[in-house]
Amino acid sequence: MRSSGLLLHVTSLPTRFGIGDLGPEAWRFVDTLAEAGQTWWQLLPVCPVGLGDSPYASPASFAGNPLLISPELMVQDGWSTEAEISTNYPHPDGSVDYPSVSNYKSALLRQAFARFVKQPKTDEFTSFIHQEKDWLLPYAAFQARKVQYRNRIWTTWSADDRKPPRPDTIEAGSSEIQFYLFEQFVFDCQWRRLHAHCKEKGIRIMGDLPIYVAHDSVDVWAHPDLFELDEAGEPLVVAGVPPDFFSKTGQRWGNPIYRWKAMEADGFDWWVRRMKRALCLCDSVRLDHFRGFAGYWEIPATEETAVHGRWVPGPRQPFFDQLTEKLGALPILAEDLGVITPDVIKLMQANAFPGMAVLQFGFDAGMDNLHLPHNYAPNQCVYTGTHDNNTLLGWWSALTEYEHNFAKDYLGIQSDNEVCRKAVERCLSSAADMVILPVQDILELGSEARMNFPGTPHGNWRWSLLPKQHIQLREAADGWLRHITIQSGRLGTQN
Repeated sequence: MRSSGLLLHVTSLPTRFGIGDLGPEAWRFVDTLAEAGQTWWQLLPVCPVGLGDSPYASPASFAGNPLLISPELMVQDGWSTEAEISTNYPHPDGSVDYPSVSNYKSALLRQAFARFVKQPKTDEFTSFIHQEKDWLLPYAAFQARKVQYRNRIWTTWSADDRKPPRPDTIEAGSSEIQFYLFEQFVFDCQWRRLHAHCKEKGIRIMGDLPIYVAHDSVDVWAHPDLFELDEAGEPLVVAGVPPDFFSKTGQRWGNPIYRWKAMEADGFDWWVRRMKRALCLCDSVRLDHFRGFAGYWEIPATEETAVHGRWVPGPRQPFFDQLTEKLGALPILAEDLGVITPDVIKLMQANAFPGMAVLQFGFDAGMDNLHLPHNYAPNQCVYTGTHDNNTLLGWWSALTEYEHNFAKDYLGIQSDNEVCRKAVERCLSSAADMVILPVQDILELGSEARMNFPGTPHGNWRWSLLPKQHIQLREAADGWLRHITIQSGRLGTQN
């Protein structure tokens, strides 16, 4: 089925609490998608953020981000009062101030927890703990220890506390552990209601599953045997990508590498559970750095750059065979951007996973560039740009003279104010089954609205819609965006 959707992370929704959340604005955005005839809402990872406020450096890959919890829904559910949520909240200015938001949400959740502990535990809460205990209890224990050790990395904890926990030995009655169980329960309740609203409106959620996890995470602390670590718990090798045209030293991400043989020995159980959790939250997932499952760049942890790494075979088809056997057909979008080798293409084709193309990458060579719309294939998802790219207007202003002339002629652009609509129209009219458009490009915003600058550790993930821009988006949804969605044969099934 031909379809389309918008890319907007939850944090970028406009609220009066300094960060987007799962409350009324998210529900209104779903309505906007439906009004525009869209099928998909693509998100970035919804797990807790880590270093640099990045959702791709999470301390807990199974958990929900507590910063996304809606204060307004907490009032509706009786966990907070209107007076409590209106006290000292950070004022929005089009940019998320993570420290302020974190302090506000943490204080609010602590107040709600104080109210929660005075009430009898509901069957819904008990059922949630039982159903999710395999990841939830270690998460709560990890977070409690983080508080105890003033947020120090887990490898600096006492010998007993560094030991991986067993869920059946975690003292779930501990007040601090109970707080983190409550926090995730609130997130889960709010998420399930939003997801149900999406289904009612014919909107499907595409999540994002990073291939790697952070070293200072519950995932590594609770499963050290699944990662290439030394006896002290420090990484022996780390992830990254080799030197290329864009970087002479490559990229050293620093994530610990999986012990794929150990994972294969137990049927990739950790990954099966991780994928199952992701598909409980979302209808489909973008599998980040897909090429790493065919072969990945392994860097000695002692190296400061990615130059002296090496290619190592990934888990390949046995990995996806196990996931399919345990979970059924996998609704995966393979992130296959960058230098892709035949073994990666073979792995995608063997599993019929659609790949990606990005319009912005299409104008630095000739007409055979696979990122140009006339070369798009049906089993493909195309973007004007991703969260790692500039906005269309920002991209347009930075083109070389050759690229500018090529793009202007190819897209039929007569003036600068046509750039975004011409690009969107060309993508939607292509042969690709799926098209995802960043909200910034629908609103014709410049570089100030960029979400991430790869390779820069700070200052990313902060962009947020202003309330008036959400109104403008609704106007576009009910006007030109819906019109070209219909014209391109991508109108959502319930629209």
